[in-house]
Amino acid sequence: MWEAVRQLTGRGRCAGVVDGITAESLNTHYAHISTDNGFRLPKQKHTVAVNDIEIISEWRVSTILDGLRATATGLDQLPAWYLRLGASVFCKPLARLFNLSLSNSIVPQQWKQASICPVPKVATPTSHSDFRPISITPVLSRIMERIVVREFIYPALLTLPAALNFTDQYAFRPTGSTTAALTYILQSVTYLLADNPYVSVIALDFSKAFDTVRHYSLEKIAQLDIPDSVYNWLVHFFCDHSHSTKYGDATSTNKSISASVVQGSAVGPVAYVINTGDLVAVTPGNRICKYADDTYVIVPAANSHTRNVEVANTEQWATTNNLTLNQIKSVEIIITEKHRSRVSHPPALKGIRRVTTLKMLGVTLTNHMSASEHVSDIISRCAQSIHAVRTLRCYGMNDEALQVIYKSVVLQKLLYASSAWWGFTSAADRHRIEAFVRHGVQSGFYSADSPTAAELVSDSDDNLFRNIVNNENHLLNSYQKELLMITTLGKDGMI
Repeated sequence: MWEAVRQLTGRGRCAGVVDGITAESLNTHYAHISTDNGFRLPKQKHTVAVNDIEIISEWRVSTILDGLRATATGLDQLPAWYLRLGASVFCKPLARLFNLSLSNSIVPQQWKQASICPVPKVATPTSHSDFRPISITPVLSRIMERIVVREFIYPALLTLPAALNFTDQYAFRPTGSTTAALTYILQSVTYLLADNPYVSVIALDFSKAFDTVRHYSLEKIAQLDIPDSVYNWLVHFFCDHSHSTKYGDATSTNKSISASVVQGSAVGPVAYVINTGDLVAVTPGNRICKYADDTYVIVPAANSHTRNVEVANTEQWATTNNLTLNQIKSVEIIITEKHRSRVSHPPALKGIRRVTTLKMLGVTLTNHMSASEHVSDIISRCAQSIHAVRTLRCYGMNDEALQVIYKSVVLQKLLYASSAWWGFTSAADRHRIEAFVRHGVQSGFYSADSPTAAELVSDSDDNLFRNIVNNENHLLNSYQKELLMITTLGKDGMI
């Protein structure tokens, strides 16, 4: 039964202890990666008067504590369930603590000590690099970080500084998502194909991006419209961080780090978003799309001679920010329309492999903008989940619970980001998806009167467009005309 749960949730996949790998060796490995030989302290800001106005109310803290979900406990051993249980008692002293921390721009040292939980990136890890370091920070630190991010940083991202651009970063944003990012990439390619015989998409990969970000490059945050005390709090947050690693039954000693945005923290993701704000396409007409460290450069045929320039610009940006562009994992795909006669492709980029199929943010597309391979892949993976659901039935789980699991796990996986790729499926592809759903009905996992896959996708499309139209700050809001044009063309069967 537990194996079925692991298949459905993706959890509990920690591998056994690997020979030659210890908690201490892993910790040393992570500390080495997160060490910046060119480290210097970020500069603080002192441009406005300091005030001690209470920003975080007791009621706000009580509400946050009361809504805490089960989560890992940091090195301070203060669990979330305990804070939730005593929310009405703890809210006053914690509000005082949070306000003092913010007004004085001081982060308690205990909040800057993390416990690393190595998560295997492959089924059978054999080396240190096969483990992803997830930092478990104290619950109180994560609460404070979320308040800073939601109250100050997110609003500031809506007003673009002169030297930074966040409109092409779709991760860790209020309206950002993989669906939005894929929609932007696919609509950009389709839009450019109207006037170009082909479009090049270069998928660039950074090695250990989150773990090696240079701390003083986060001075870019100073360009945002946030109070000095908040910015200085962030500066203090990133200084003097340390971590230990728990692996097997052993825990390593503590080691200091001088780089990284601390995977597992609440501030880390948005800090990385800001850090990438000055990575832009250098040639007019070229486009760039970023989802965290996944970076896609879109170059139309008219600008094909600038592809090397764009790659060199990204490599230079990476070096400046203590990152490494991994050309071995970077690939290029040349996309053309299927009905076009043979198109002459540009020469391959040096050191970057050219492919005919590209997996972007979990969705596989071919060089002719076909989603058939993606459909085959997701149906195969969903079939494995169906096996897990059947196992749960054998252990006595009732049909009502099984139907909830089917909808929340199997259908969600089947139709992941479907608003972006559904329009690039063939009639045969859609028939296969509907047949899979009907099989779920026959097995009793899905109600016969529930929406079909096409109806679910249509509802998802309507919700996405509604959100775009009704929210002027939506990341796709400025592309309404292109999206509507492409939607119209798709309905007319021209794509």
